[in-house]
Amino acid sequence: MPDDAAGQSNQENDGPPSEGGLAQIALLFLRLGLVGFGGPAAHIAMMEEEVVARRRWISRERFLDLFGATNLIPGPNSTEMAIHIGMVRAGWRGLIVAGLCFILPATAITLALAWAYVRFQAVPEMAALLFGVKPVVVAVILSAVLRLGRTAVKSPSLALLGLAVLALGLLGVNEIGLLLGGGAAGILWSVLVRGPLRPAGLVLFGVVGLTVAVLIAVVVAGAATTAPSGGPPPSLPSIGLVFLKIGSVLFGSGYVLIAFLQGDLVVNYRWITELQLLDAVAIGQFTPGPVLSTATFIGYLLAGSLGALVATAAIFLPSFLFVLATSPLIPRLRQSAIAAAFLDAVTISSIGLMAAVTIEFALATLRGWAGWAIGLASLMGLVKFRINPAWLVGAGALAGWALN
Repeated sequence: MPDDAAGQSNQENDGPPSEGGLAQIALLFLRLGLVGFGGPAAHIAMMEEEVVARRRWISRERFLDLFGATNLIPGPNSTEMAIHIGMVRAGWRGLIVAGLCFILPATAITLALAWAYVRFQAVPEMAALLFGVKPVVVAVILSAVLRLGRTAVKSPSLALLGLAVLALGLLGVNEIGLLLGGGAAGILWSVLVRGPLRPAGLVLFGVVGLTVAVLIAVVVAGAATTAPSGGPPPSLPSIGLVFLKIGSVLFGSGYVLIAFLQGDLVVNYRWITELQLLDAVAIGQFTPGPVLSTATFIGYLLAGSLGALVATAAIFLPSFLFVLATSPLIPRLRQSAIAAAFLDAVTISSIGLMAAVTIEFALATLRGWAGWAIGLASLMGLVKFRINPAWLVGAGALAGWALN
């Protein structure tokens, strides 16, 4: 069938679901949540295969519209894509079912690994496994920086913005301020280059500028009130607020999460150490599904099972709300030059933050010839041979056990 005819046929399936639609959505996204190794790009590819090519729930054009919309709002792209598909297929009930079913498998597996980590982390064998996994995590993040950077650097001005964010991130400037400031710079540059905007564009520019200014003021005020010796001990409300904030401003790849966790939990509040954060990210690589399930692991470290539940709910809740709010606006967002400029600037700023965190983690992790050897071999496997990160994490664990 020609592509145009296929698109027309698929478009006919964008309406209400058939009977049993919620059950179909639940089964599909539970399965994708269980086998979804390889990161957001792999998740998106599997969803396209399932809901467009095989089931024809939505057209390819509609799928691409939804994918573009996920890049304009904070949160994990693949999780928001699952939520969007659920909403198109079965309304707000489908939104909830698709999102929860995609998240739950990774959360359950991560919770079990967190329990094992707390119980056995002092055992020499566990330490040996993590010794080999940490360099792999550094390589995974670095490969994501390289891959995303090639796509995100669309102009010399964006390259300069990314380098500026990288430098400021290494100097310890707040992550949210850098992301929002980068987005504001992108809008300002678009205004300067393209000349006067239409009245609607000026209104949008004013609203975005005011929002950015208010959020930066809140961030600066919060940073100023943080005691030099660290914040208060972790409680369920404070854990929920921290992860709710992260979920509300997390643009770009899920790996940008690491920059926020490092800034808040390691530097500001000192609830966990940098090595514990590396362990959390490393164990997160064993699990399928969204990278943000790392929040489940850290929540368990901070406050047990309830902490894991609160952290997970708080970091994913904004994604459900953003999809619900923006779904009717997708056609307009897709055609907005201002939204495109903001997105490009925030994306390159996110990559700059990722690069800064990668450098800091590498300095803390790659010690001795064994760490460098595992890290370089993993990077080669990711970049040249495109090996699934889950396999490399397993190989790194075995190498760490053998070397120790």
